[in-house]
Amino acid sequence: MLKKSIPLMFVLLASLVLVACGGKTVEVTRIVTETETVTETAEGETIEVEVTRVVVETETVTEIVEVAPEPEPVDRNGGWLDTIIFIEEPNSDAGIARLAAGDIDIYADDIGSQAAVQAIADAGNINTRTQYGLYDEIFFNNGACADETVLNPFKNQKIREALNWAIDRDYVADELYGGLAVPKVTTIAEAGADRGKFAPEIRALEAYYAYDFDKAKDIVTTEMEGMGATMEDGVWTFNDEPINLIFLIRIEDTRLEIGNYVANQLEEMGFVVERVERTSGELGPIWFGEPTECEWNLYTGAWSQTGVARDNGSNFDFFYTPSVPWLPWSVFEPSEEFSELSRRLLNNDFADTEERAELFRQILPMAGELSTRVWVTSRTTLVPFSDKVSATTDLAGGISGAAIWAKNVRFTDEVGGSMTIALPSVFTEPWNPIDGSNWVFDMMVQRGVGDPAFYSDPNTGLAIPNRAERAEVVVETGFPMAKTLDWVELSTADEIVVPDDAWVDWDAENQVFLTAADVYTETETAVVKSTVYYPEDMYDTISWHDGSPISTADFVMNMIHLFDIADPVSPYYNEAMVSTLEQFQSSFKGVRIVSTDPLIIETYSDAPSLDAENSVSSWWPRFEQSDAAWHNYAIMLRGDANGKFAFTSDKAETNKLERINMLSGPSLEIMASELLSATAESFIPYAPTLGEYITAEEAVARYENLSEFARRYGHYYLGTGPYFLKGVFPVEGQAILSRYTPYPDAANRWDRFAAPALAEVEIDGDSRVTIGQEAIFDVYVDVFDGPYPMDDIDNVSYLLFDATGAQVGVGNAEAIEDGLWSITLDTDTTTALAEGSNRLEVVVVSKLVALPSLGEYQFVTAP
Repeated sequence: MLKKSIPLMFVLLASLVLVACGGKTVEVTRIVTETETVTETAEGETIEVEVTRVVVETETVTEIVEVAPEPEPVDRNGGWLDTIIFIEEPNSDAGIARLAAGDIDIYADDIGSQAAVQAIADAGNINTRTQYGLYDEIFFNNGACADETVLNPFKNQKIREALNWAIDRDYVADELYGGLAVPKVTTIAEAGADRGKFAPEIRALEAYYAYDFDKAKDIVTTEMEGMGATMEDGVWTFNDEPINLIFLIRIEDTRLEIGNYVANQLEEMGFVVERVERTSGELGPIWFGEPTECEWNLYTGAWSQTGVARDNGSNFDFFYTPSVPWLPWSVFEPSEEFSELSRRLLNNDFADTEERAELFRQILPMAGELSTRVWVTSRTTLVPFSDKVSATTDLAGGISGAAIWAKNVRFTDEVGGSMTIALPSVFTEPWNPIDGSNWVFDMMVQRGVGDPAFYSDPNTGLAIPNRAERAEVVVETGFPMAKTLDWVELSTADEIVVPDDAWVDWDAENQVFLTAADVYTETETAVVKSTVYYPEDMYDTISWHDGSPISTADFVMNMIHLFDIADPVSPYYNEAMVSTLEQFQSSFKGVRIVSTDPLIIETYSDAPSLDAENSVSSWWPRFEQSDAAWHNYAIMLRGDANGKFAFTSDKAETNKLERINMLSGPSLEIMASELLSATAESFIPYAPTLGEYITAEEAVARYENLSEFARRYGHYYLGTGPYFLKGVFPVEGQAILSRYTPYPDAANRWDRFAAPALAEVEIDGDSRVTIGQEAIFDVYVDVFDGPYPMDDIDNVSYLLFDATGAQVGVGNAEAIEDGLWSITLDTDTTTALAEGSNRLEVVVVSKLVALPSLGEYQFVTAP
């Protein structure tokens, strides 16, 4: 007998975490290897095959402790830890090795490579959680080169679209990710409610953009020739010079392999490809710079959801239009029709769910044609951490993207202590509230320092109150809004009138708000009105990390900033923010402060969410990219007005200025100088308005607090969360968070989150169906080893694909009983099927989690 070894097979079973109090059932994830010998017959010879599998398992463990209906009081406020140290580790293999050695406690990035998963299995002291919200793209420089002798092929929309056919997404998912990813062709997130709603449309686009290299090459050839390029000795040339594509390839994860695969495909088409393989910190300044300088052509991008997506309608505006004030976005050229559709979805400008669905159906294929980027894969990868660590994860965001990660992370056997978390990059870009870093790694640190009015539920994506106490939502009669949670009150009205004293616009010259009575000549109405109520003790219990109590002025500054910074009359004018303001004004109708103590704010808008919980405007002082108090924002405004630095990369690049960085570099000296002047002047920004909420004495007290904070910790970044940023070391790639002792909430406030109720789907039926006869299939839907209650299921739908792979049918399953649904293919449906193998795909959408569960079944049709 012969013996042979075959490649590792990776099997992902499940990865759930339950964090609860008292008696609890916990699903623990572990990775193990299993080896067995099986007998096979090959080429007439019997052989023994040794099969090795890496298996990600879950085991349900019941801890028998006293059950308490409410979390027991704990003698600790704020974070469970004393100190959190972030370090930079760009190499995931090294990160796993350091975890196994006990050098770090969490590696807060996803793991998808076969070698890394094997290393986790071998370590024996590493737990993992599955993260569903990471997705990969090939991002194009969409701009024409300022140097007309240089040709950027990806200025051409058809060439960008052609890359969809040039990439074998199944190969990337199955081979490069070892099965820990699925193909992705649209902007709709896998970890979101719209994935189930638009499953037929997504599947149709997957079929349309199925791998077809010859088709891609033919399109590229036609378009390149039309742009004046010629093929010389198998290489594309322009102005007698080879066209050199500069491909920025990230090296920290599987994007290294993805980038090199795509580079190979481009070379097969006749392009010379310069592969620039570096870390995010090294590549960021290149691709985020002026696109017309053509210092790059492609980039291996990736995006991380920070929460389960309830509504992906805004994605089309974000990923395909120039409304985002970032330089690479400024050269996007969507059609007027696309822009209008994206605006309507952004603002939820539709009469009902069917009209919304029709908008999606129209814009999805248009996004594929536009292809500012080409989507590649959506990862179902693992986030590893020490088995001595307890952490709450988000279905989409994992640990790094989870809004509440800092509230619950701790060592399982102690209170306090110092935890070390490794990230692929730390301080990747400058931090400032308008156009600072949006890298998920930097955002993780910021989320540990910040504390918003609302959090996103890690399982459903619904807003849950943190600093806010409660809210009321009134929506125009007929709009399809639903309410799930008790903290929000939902009602309808035939007409929602914007009151005369609501602030609706801004007079930048006189620095005052304009009211509805000032602006509107007729009665103005809104589609939705939200009223947020803050606690009576908020001003006494919540403080910025420099010790300054939060105040109404912090909220009003947030109301002012976008109106003012995008107005040419303002001394702080920034042209890059104009499109952001226009987008905001397309739906904003007004805001009114009903009361300052306690703080109650009404907001009027034409952009309601489908969920009442997510329709509440908080006005919490978090700006476009980070938290900011009115006083640290004020000194940035002064430096900007004095021409010393600028908030946005666009303005900084145009004027050859420093981009504001609250953490390090030349910005610190500028901010220190402006802080001295502001203190001496008792400076109140926008004094005609903010002077109603700030006294000169209060201004000086705040500036003095900030000065002392900066003296101690060497930066100007403030938050209100359970930890403050104690140490900043950009060169070393390190950050230190320390527990903020005045934080008012008990450390165990957020310990209630349970395991997500992800459905397990199995399909049973005849494996052979006679053409022209009815066929019935049973769909078994379970959760936590038992039947999924029908009342907790939103819907079960199916897609039918014939032997050619074409989608030939869609429909809904019929509920039979808890855990059992039935699909019937009638005689007309089976008559239309040709002889051969068919596929039935089932999509289960739960009311308890916003992540749909999928199943499929193969059957043969014959006469």
